Amino acid sequence: MSDPRSQALLTELIGFDTTSRNSNLALIEFVRAYLAELAIAAELVPDPTGQKANLIASFGPKDAAGLVLSGHTDVVPVDGQAWTSDPFTCVRREDRFYGRGTADMKGFIACVLALLPDWRQLQLRRPIHLALSYDEEVGCRGVPGLLDRLAERLPTAPFGCLVGEPTSMQVGNGHKGKAGYVCTVTGRASHSALNHQGVNAVEIAALLIAELRRMNGELSRQGPFAEGYDPAHTTCSTGRIEGGGALNIVPARCRFEFEFRTLPGQDPDQLLAALQRYGATLLPAMRAVAPEAAIDWAPLMSYPALGGEPVSELEALACRLTGTVRPDKLSFGTEAGHFALRGIPAIVCGPGSIAVAHKPDEYVEAAQLLACEAFLGQLVHQLAAA
Repeated sequence: MSDPRSQALLTELIGFDTTSRNSNLALIEFVRAYLAELAIAAELVPDPTGQKANLIASFGPKDAAGLVLSGHTDVVPVDGQAWTSDPFTCVRREDRFYGRGTADMKGFIACVLALLPDWRQLQLRRPIHLALSYDEEVGCRGVPGLLDRLAERLPTAPFGCLVGEPTSMQVGNGHKGKAGYVCTVTGRASHSALNHQGVNAVEIAALLIAELRRMNGELSRQGPFAEGYDPAHTTCSTGRIEGGGALNIVPARCRFEFEFRTLPGQDPDQLLAALQRYGATLLPAMRAVAPEAAIDWAPLMSYPALGGEPVSELEALACRLTGTVRPDKLSFGTEAGHFALRGIPAIVCGPGSIAVAHKPDEYVEAAQLLACEAFLGQLVHQLAAA
């Protein structure tokens, strides 16, 4: 097996600890310097703190609809994971490259960067746009600002976007959306021996969580359903709860976080409103004891679903080049939904498996990098080259 052209760049990218809690600027500056050597100007779109940034770079004709190659630069933490090598040093063992982000998703970014010198020699009829984001892993926080700036700088909207998340080089054209919220229940503390004088915030939260469980069961039985998704219906789940301090004290406060993972076309705010209506039925009894009692709601994060759009030129060609007979409905979320929401047809296809992403000893196979390089080369030649 030949060596991937992208391996040296992958080694560089893995060496940057871009865990979402950290800055990604060192990696972004590395990419900007690499692009500058190819006479490609890059623009940074910083976050409000100035500690993180998106990167946008374009080359080719300015008045034509272009192809966006999109990836996120952040990775998930390695805390508490049992790695057999330094997660921020790319290590090759046999035909696998190990390191945090090798699959999710610096392998794709390395492949794109490795092919840029070739593409700079082409007579392009459509531009190529490189879009790198921050904070995808913590709720796709960076990509909205990236898309705002992309719309401002491009006279013609892109004809398509390829998001290189790990799909084992099979095309994905759909995934669920996600909306996360936090609920804070305020009751009244009392001695547990006199619990009639208090309002137990943990117990009220438990009722709300039980209602979420009931809603999930109803959705699993009644739908709506969409073929290809696993499970084939929208889901509701609680992920975290905090409340109480001592066994003999009625707790005055409880906080829990929950989420809806919605099928394309389904509005999570409608599900939230249904839960809020149930919560409103609990308030009169709570306030009869404690007028200050409350149930407060706040959003945590969200990203839109992908799917339901007509088959695009990009999707059709990508399926043919990768041998994808039936595009996948992905079990994980991506930034592709944000692009589709802005009217840019988007698909997901990249090297590596989501099954090893976020885990210790994350890896991407050399064969997957080679397949990605070949795919990208053919894709650009057929879509953009004269």
